[in-house]
Parts: sequence; structure tokens; C-alpha cells
Amino acid sequence: MTVVVKIGGARAVEPKGALADVAALAEEGTDVVVVHGGSTAVDDALERMGIEPEYVETPSGVVGRFTDVETMEVFKMAMAGQVNTDLVTGLRNEGCDAVGLSGVDGGLLTGPRKSAVRVLEDGKKKIRRGDHSGSIQSVNGELLETLLEDGYTPVASPPMLAKDVAEQRSADGEAESRPWVAVNTDADRASAAVAAELDAALVSLTDVAGVYGDPDDPSTVIGTVDTPEAYEELKSVAEGFMGRKVMAATEALEGGAERVVIADANAESPIRSALDGGGTHITPGAIE
Repeated sequence: MTVVVKIGGARAVEPKGALADVAALAEEGTDVVVVHGGSTAVDDALERMGIEPEYVETPSGVVGRFTDVETMEVFKMAMAGQVNTDLVTGLRNEGCDAVGLSGVDGGLLTGPRKSAVRVLEDGKKKIRRGDHSGSIQSVNGELLETLLEDGYTPVASPPMLAKDVAEQRSADGEAESRPWVAVNTDADRASAAVAAELDAALVSLTDVAGVYGDPDDPSTVIGTVDTPEAYEELKSVAEGFMGRKVMAATEALEGGAERVVIADANAESPIRSALDGGGTHITPGAIE
């Protein structure tokens, strides 16, 4: 079995239990790939530099970071540097032979850049230009499988490697491809793409116990989503950041992932607990 573990970057997420679980699963012979976010680390780094983080809402209601030039520089430093290094160090301390990667390394995560994004401002749809983000179209599964076969546990994060969709013209008027650039991409969707590529189970660890039927009531965790009707209900109650996770779950399952579990990163043995029934389980039957 292969398990992709998405470790969220929210301030309330304490990764120590997840890292111990990754090491234990790897020791037992389970192939584990870790994908992580780092929103808090990025925001903290921006604050130290006197840069105000900016979040925008898409017309479909998904909230995400707007990544301009300055933010992209900080993003690369915080994600591929600080957060990735800390997680790899933590896994090494748990006895796990971890290797840190960004989506740029080996062309792990590639696709087109979105230099303009559609946003909703004051109830109106607008186009914002100058964004440095991308959509993942390809995952280098061979790279991940090679590392796993050699006994390593990959720990991957954005940024991804992208090319602008538009072409540019050379001095003599000939069309030429734009160069590769590192851009932001959503870590939930990155984990979904990796899980789909590897036909793996995706365990998405966050700071709540799953998707709640009532967003304000932790006792209303939705346990299993295995029919289209249950899935429609799930989408209707998934607000804010949870909507992004449900969207990522859809992409993972459509791409061939075995199942998706959204669960509490701070639970005891959070990954094994999730695989054993904890959290919200979404199966391929939900999107048929």
C-alpha cells in the first residue's frame, strides 16, 4: 500500500505525531510520501519583512493566496527552505530516511503558469494580473517511485515548475517557448495530484477532526462519504479552507486515488487513526 500524507501548514497543526507515524509506517514496509503546506510560515516571514499577505476569493468561493513577485520570493524561502527542512529533520530524528524535495526538483510538479486569476471583490468578478501560481498537470511519479524503492521517504512541497501558457516572440518574430519558472501552487491540490499519480490513499491532516456537518460543532464529523448524494451534502457544508480540501479530494479520486481521508493532525497516531476509520473518508463511489 502507498499512502500520501498531506501535513497542513496551519498554526494549530503540530506535526510531531504525524512524523512519528510516517516513520512507523515506513518501518513496517508501507510506502509513504509526505506533501506539506506552510501558510503560517509564509505569513510569518512576510510579516517579518513588512509585507502584508493578500488572500483573494475566486468566483466559486475558494480562498487562496495572491502571489506577487515579492511574495513568491518569500514563499520559496519559507516553504522549500524552512518548513521542508524542519520536517525532514524531524523525520530523521524519528529514524526515517527522509529526502526533501520541492515541486521544482526533477520536474516533480509541472504545468502552466496562471499569470492572471479571476477573483471576487465587493461582489464583482474581476481579473487580477501579476500572480505567480500554476496548475499541476504532471507529476514525476518515476522520481518518487525510485526514491521509495531505494528506501527513502520523499517529503515534497510547492513551489512547482511552470511555463506561461502564452508564447513570446523572439527578435526575428519567431514564436518561442517561455522559460520554466518556479510558481506557487496549492499544497492540498499538490497532494491530490501525487496521490492520483501513485494510485495511493491520501490522508489530509489538518487542525480539525474532519468535515463537520455543522461547521461550528465538532461532534458532527461526517464519517463516510461513499455515494453521490452524500458527496453533494459534503460539498454543501465544506466552508472556507475545507472547501479547498474537498475540491482536492475530488481531483485525487478522479485521478485514481484509492480513497481520501480528512483527519486531525493532532490526534494520537494521526495517520494510522485516520486509516483505521478516523476523520472523514471519501471513496471513489462518491464521485461516480
